[in-house]
Amino acid sequence: MGGNRRSDSLDLLLELLRVDTSRLTVARFHDRRFLIMHRSVASSCTVAASTPADTRIYAIGDIHGRADLLSEITGRIDDDIRRRPIKHTVEVYLGDYIDRGPHSKEVIDLLAIRLVANHAVCLRGNHEAVMEGFLRDPAILPYWLQLGGLHTLASYGIELNGDDDTASALQRRFIDAFPREHELVMQCLRHQFICGDFLFVHAGIRPDVSIEHQDINDLIWIRDEFLDSTQKHERFVVHGHTPVPHPDIRHNRINIDTCAWRTGSLTCVAIEGSALLFL
Repeated sequence: MGGNRRSDSLDLLLELLRVDTSRLTVARFHDRRFLIMHRSVASSCTVAASTPADTRIYAIGDIHGRADLLSEITGRIDDDIRRRPIKHTVEVYLGDYIDRGPHSKEVIDLLAIRLVANHAVCLRGNHEAVMEGFLRDPAILPYWLQLGGLHTLASYGIELNGDDDTASALQRRFIDAFPREHELVMQCLRHQFICGDFLFVHAGIRPDVSIEHQDINDLIWIRDEFLDSTQKHERFVVHGHTPVPHPDIRHNRINIDTCAWRTGSLTCVAIEGSALLFL
């Protein structure tokens, strides 16, 4: 049922964009992207897992409103595919596209392009879940603001007008400013993605629970129980959610949330066979 809804949403998104997707870009960040897109691969390693044959997966960590960094990363991905062609490529974005950084709206614009043009896989992060909650219930506003929601509202042109601006009033203004294309992007978000021996989730999984029985809240919120686990999971887990100073590679998982909104470092790992290459 969820797959059919995502497919229908993608079809509607393509219809709304109504352009040749090969030429889509966000001009504001276009020039800077190509200044650095030939940066060499920083490092590589191997893990005890493998993609299907002739398949390369590009996994991108938490973006948090840094559309400039996302534009750079998509430029590197496109350039890497041109230089190293392969039969199948998959882009997987691990969630937390909004909040904290300055350009959440532009990030969703860029993701809409990648969804339509590249059939990208976009996972739901806890920040998207909270924003979606606010779109349904204004009472969530105080909690969302603690997570950086003020930056997201500002990126959509919504400014707080002081004590007279109630949560309900802000919700109405945000709903009016939230484009139909972005609603469709939210409908396309997934909670997990499996390819070969790899499982992609936003936060992690609960150990000792099979993948098909994982709780959605754990997939987007879990920390210590997953991070502290040393057991081998059903699949090698690629995740974000918990900031680390550099990609954290363990025998059972890799964390690629390098706190882009604060550090200016957005991690993209290219996974091919058992090799991990950082763009």
